[in-house]
Amino acid sequence: MKNTGTIIFLLAALVLITSCGSNENTQENKKAAVTDTKEKPVNAPVFDADSAYAYVAKQVAFGPRLPGSSAQTKCAAWMESMLKKVCDTVYKQDVHVKGGDGKSLPCINLIGVINPRATGRILLLTHWDSRPWADQDTKDKDKPIIAADDGGSGVGVLLELARAIKGYHLPPSVGIDILFTDVEDYGKSEWGEDSYCLGTQYWATHPHVAGYKATFGILLDMVGAHGAQFPMEGFSTQFAPEIQQKVWQAAAKAGYSSYFPYLPADEITDDHVPVNKLAGIKTIDIINLSPDPEHPFAPHWHTHADVMSIIDKGTLKAVGQTLLEAIYEQSVTNN
Repeated sequence: MKNTGTIIFLLAALVLITSCGSNENTQENKKAAVTDTKEKPVNAPVFDADSAYAYVAKQVAFGPRLPGSSAQTKCAAWMESMLKKVCDTVYKQDVHVKGGDGKSLPCINLIGVINPRATGRILLLTHWDSRPWADQDTKDKDKPIIAADDGGSGVGVLLELARAIKGYHLPPSVGIDILFTDVEDYGKSEWGEDSYCLGTQYWATHPHVAGYKATFGILLDMVGAHGAQFPMEGFSTQFAPEIQQKVWQAAAKAGYSSYFPYLPADEITDDHVPVNKLAGIKTIDIINLSPDPEHPFAPHWHTHADVMSIIDKGTLKAVGQTLLEAIYEQSVTNN
């Protein structure tokens, strides 16, 4: 992903002006919003962080998941087998996309569908590939990264989330679509913004089901590191402020507001951008960002430090439980 915003971090009040339409009584507004959700009891399943952690470790064991590598095909086969255990239907898009350097790149997108007949659908997505270059490191810049967090963590959370939902009642009116996108991180600034998120761009223009639409979408990116913070990413605030508010309220209700601060963040070119612009689905990005405008990403971003030792079960739990809270809140709303 790439940082593209011109205004990095503003005062927390400004994001509430944008998303809520008022700068008055913000603390009271937030309390009221959370209280409103409590008026509709939500009984969500419990997210197992140990299981999510094991899923991340399994991906890392394959090595860097690069386009055209054996690790790509082996990891894709494993993810497909796992999705088949917890989803009603699984789709596979095995295609080629054109990289910013002109190369034809093997791309494997996987889509797991829960409650396929439901008309009210929630799209959950994350990329699973590894960056081919450690361009933010001080050494071995031309070698690929392991991508435990920037690739592995999102898959780990969503696989465990699907497993939790399978063993718990989800109303037939609500369907979940889990999208694992490939070739997200084969991009460079000099190649242009469209050199990123190639698998998602393909899916957004060639969905797994013709005419596919979802009520909303949630993207996960770098959601597993120690000390992670998920402020309110700028494009998400532009495209889907109401969804962003609901998810942050769900985090507060689940007890994880310390991970999801009500702070505005810069605009990040990430997989949610083509989903919003090309597929027309209101989608937000849950992404670990720093308050430092000069260094908005975590220190391990695009470096060889992105390994299992930085993955924290507490962070995985915070994100996974927040998503389950948001999903089952939607279930209450729809029934």
